[in-house]
Amino acid sequence: MAVFGHDVFSLTGPIKLTTPAEDFSVVQPFEIRSGVEQRVPFIFSSPHSGRYYPERFLAMARLDRNAIRRSEDCYVDELFGGAVMLGAPMLAANFPRAYLDVNREPWELDPRMFAEPVPPYCNIRSARVAGGLGTVPKLVGEGLDIYSSRLPLAEAIARIEVVYKPFHETLKRLLARTHAAFGFAVLVDCHSMPASIRIGENGFKPDFIVGDRFGTSATATLTATAINLLSAMGYTVAHNKPYAGGFITEHYGRPVRHLHALQIEVNRGLYMNERTLQKTVGFDALAQDMAQFCADLMAIPDHHFLELPMAAE
Repeated sequence: MAVFGHDVFSLTGPIKLTTPAEDFSVVQPFEIRSGVEQRVPFIFSSPHSGRYYPERFLAMARLDRNAIRRSEDCYVDELFGGAVMLGAPMLAANFPRAYLDVNREPWELDPRMFAEPVPPYCNIRSARVAGGLGTVPKLVGEGLDIYSSRLPLAEAIARIEVVYKPFHETLKRLLARTHAAFGFAVLVDCHSMPASIRIGENGFKPDFIVGDRFGTSATATLTATAINLLSAMGYTVAHNKPYAGGFITEHYGRPVRHLHALQIEVNRGLYMNERTLQKTVGFDALAQDMAQFCADLMAIPDHHFLELPMAAE
């Protein structure tokens, strides 16, 4: 069966896909972290915090081992790790964002990156592709080119087939299982952002940005509760600007079907040195706050998730 509408290049098809599979012969590309049982209708995902860089991938790259990590959401999976102790599963990437970005459409590819023409169904004109941040990224955080030459198209196809599609199939199964067990499901997609982010004419510096795709991926009650909880802890919080949520939030957030998705961006300046990529003294306190935030968010009465979004007038 086709996944995301296209299955032209299947694992049993004419293109050899074993090489990217070998990248993860020791470490699985992603994992589900969970307790003995799921006690709450929440799922957490950390798609950009993977920090296993396959040697084959590093050999392709023109960047050193430090520079290539500039797009990584360092330690975000650890910051939200308290949610697992509270009974919520977390789907965490081990593969790095520079290798593959699962918070994109499956076929957002830049044709200039590849030696052969990309398939006609690829989205080659999205803003994310234009910015060098497609499904197979061209750049890392500070506009640095990852590769010194064009890649074989088979490389991108293989990463999508071997890693991207299984990641999303796993996330879909987690959501479906949660929805069946509780009557609704809430996905919290966890990310980090540069400390340099400023908003508006006054240069407002947010500690967090809560994204709900401008009210389409979650009920207003859920979004407001997340913002209020963080604000009550003394953090500055923005809503949807400049990050409203990526493909994961947009694709899985269906409030009318009682499937809710929020994206939460954490300012890296709160917990790490962006130059050395090391944790700072603020990490442990922030992780404790995130555990409390998760506990409080999970305590929202069920009926707030079963309410339907208000229709536009």
